Amino acid sequence: QVQLVESGGGLVQPGGSLRLSCAASALIVSRYVMRWYRQAPGKERELVAGILRNGDSTNYADSVKGRFTISRDNAKNTVYLQMNSLKPEDTAVYYCKAAWGTTLYWGQGTQVTVSS
Repeated sequence: QVQLVESGGGLVQPGGSLRLSCAASALIVSRYVMRWYRQAPGKERELVAGILRNGDSTNYADSVKGRFTISRDNAKNTVYLQMNSLKPEDTAVYYCKAAWGTTLYWGQGTQVTVSS
């Protein structure tokens, strides 16, 4: 059974950093397009960052460019989202998604709260 398990969320002050992890089981992350999404209360889920199967191509939402970095560790079968210079508007539940053609898998999400 495929599982994506996010971790690393929490409460952080503005300007702080967090690293989110998305650990996969029964799925090889290097064979999938891996993406991070987030959903704030009352808002639609939005794409934050993605990394292609070749591992070299990444893309980011304009709102996080220069602050967030997506990466993948194939040996650990895990995808990361390093988040720096966090702002209150980054507060949301963050989700990991694996995509291969029309096959999609989602994790359960991890809460990130940026507040003083």
